[in-house]
Amino acid sequence: MTTSVLRTSDGWWVHTPTGAVQIATAATTTAELLTDRAAIDAAAVGGDAVPVEELQLLSPVTAPCRVIAQMTNFESHAVDSGMDPKTLPLTFFRKSSASITGPFGEIVRPAHVTLLDYEVEIGLVIGRDVPAGSTVAENDLADIIAGLTITNDVSARDIQLPKTQFYEGKSYPTFTPVGPALVLLDGAELSRFGDLRLRLSVSGEERQNSLVEGDMLYRPLQALQSLTRFQDLAAGDLVLTGTPAGTALTAPPKPIEMIGNLLPPAVKWKAFFSRQAKNRKYLQHGDVVEASVATDDGVIDLGTQRLSVRHA
Repeated sequence: MTTSVLRTSDGWWVHTPTGAVQIATAATTTAELLTDRAAIDAAAVGGDAVPVEELQLLSPVTAPCRVIAQMTNFESHAVDSGMDPKTLPLTFFRKSSASITGPFGEIVRPAHVTLLDYEVEIGLVIGRDVPAGSTVAENDLADIIAGLTITNDVSARDIQLPKTQFYEGKSYPTFTPVGPALVLLDGAELSRFGDLRLRLSVSGEERQNSLVEGDMLYRPLQALQSLTRFQDLAAGDLVLTGTPAGTALTAPPKPIEMIGNLLPPAVKWKAFFSRQAKNRKYLQHGDVVEASVATDDGVIDLGTQRLSVRHA
């Protein structure tokens, strides 16, 4: 059975059927907590519980850490973006861990950003150090991946696209909501990764709803095999695995795209932003973004995060 770990300013908790039981640990980081599995298991058995609703939850992934994301990793999102999923390679980009925020606070749009977008994703939380050059086999996954969490790869499209600057456009403070829970899994549970469904709504309107199976292009095994060829990983690192269709940003119709490619870059981007400014799906001040990930039968449930949008 999965174990859902929560974090507050007072420490770490396990979400049990009777409420939240505090973990007796001195750990202050996710990496430290993952070495204290005996304390986690003891809390999961039971103890003095408090209602989860009374806790002010923080991200269960602590910063600093590596935040690495897969780029365009769902077939539906690739098609939505005007790309051929059959030709897409497995690629990564980095985000600053200073962008990590909790699951129930705010997403803050910087004053110079206009096109604020959302991307619900499944986050892999790394459970042990993996040096670059390591060989990763399927039976290593449950040892390397400690658990899963909900993430939202919030994106400033008007920074990301014209500058091809993913790092800046996705790294502002509050641009990586994480949680509410770090759900620890065993091998059998992790094998159900394909059964997870990602959902996201904005102010009650469902925007994203997709099952991993049949949509995700590169699963965690392929991602980690590729990533560890060149990248050290450490306990507590976070790997985002891509988002399905339904983001505010979509590809323009082919005729418009072809005409745009003939224009000078400055003219092309001016026309692009003029069209995008009319798209009300970009996050607006006061919007409420809800994201959830679970199997349809509820056996694996990463919870639901709920954040309001504020324009700085």
